[in-house]
Amino acid sequence: MKQKFLLKIVALVAVVLFASCSKDNNDTASTFTSTDIATNAKIDQISNDVADIIDDQYAEQNPTGRTTAAVDATLLPPCVTVNTTLTNTTWTRRIDFGTTGCAVMPNGAVLRGVIIISGSLNYAQQNYVISYSFENFYHNEILIQGNRTVTRSLQSTTYYAAIHPVHVMDMNMTFTVLGEVYTRVGTRTRECIEGFDTRAIWSDNIYVVTGSWTTTFPNGNVHNNTISDIEPLRIRMNCDYRIVKGTVNITRPNHTAVLDYGSGTCDNIATISIDGGAAFSFTFGN
Repeated sequence: MKQKFLLKIVALVAVVLFASCSKDNNDTASTFTSTDIATNAKIDQISNDVADIIDDQYAEQNPTGRTTAAVDATLLPPCVTVNTTLTNTTWTRRIDFGTTGCAVMPNGAVLRGVIIISGSLNYAQQNYVISYSFENFYHNEILIQGNRTVTRSLQSTTYYAAIHPVHVMDMNMTFTVLGEVYTRVGTRTRECIEGFDTRAIWSDNIYVVTGSWTTTFPNGNVHNNTISDIEPLRIRMNCDYRIVKGTVNITRPNHTAVLDYGSGTCDNIATISIDGGAAFSFTFGN
């Protein structure tokens, strides 16, 4: 699975390199580069994996509505150690992935270090706040630092009329890649529109994701990412490729790119268009 993720990045780099060849070379200071796009994609994957872990551990901690089958339904494998500390009003879970690396996520990502999440014992709050932070935490050898919150609520939305879980992730993280530091700031809203009533089964979960954030690169370049409200990302946990639908708009001074994941089919095909040019199709690898 880790090889599959690396093939995704290689494929995306190849597409961007090909597209870049047709652009005006007089504007190279602000144009998209293959390295920028590839790193941006890696950070997107990390943000999604962290959100999965936070969601999973909140569900493990919260006893409301849990069935006997759900007690052991954690997303995390045996190589992860979880220690829980309680006070009169709060809980804290320390999720330790070890120091040598633990293959955790369905996409094959190897994690090490610690994620700390905490919240109130009053689970009935309308807007329930979960705090998260990191200690020497690495995702596929990328160091993640920062601390922020996820606000969880149950509500009806444009994307699903029935009451369902909505998580708003406040992001302010740094990512150190081969010694270079990238910063991401923004918000990411994830709604579980299917499978939220079957806690013991993760594979039937379907999410829609919207949001906007900026990623600042070591050279000062900034990517502004926005997920279309009209075409939000659609994530199916029973699909190896996870994201099956939706578009991401990426902008920087004088340049734009649109990444389109298709119409909902569980495949490994997406397209990218740069500066309004023809969309190039590419595969994530087999």
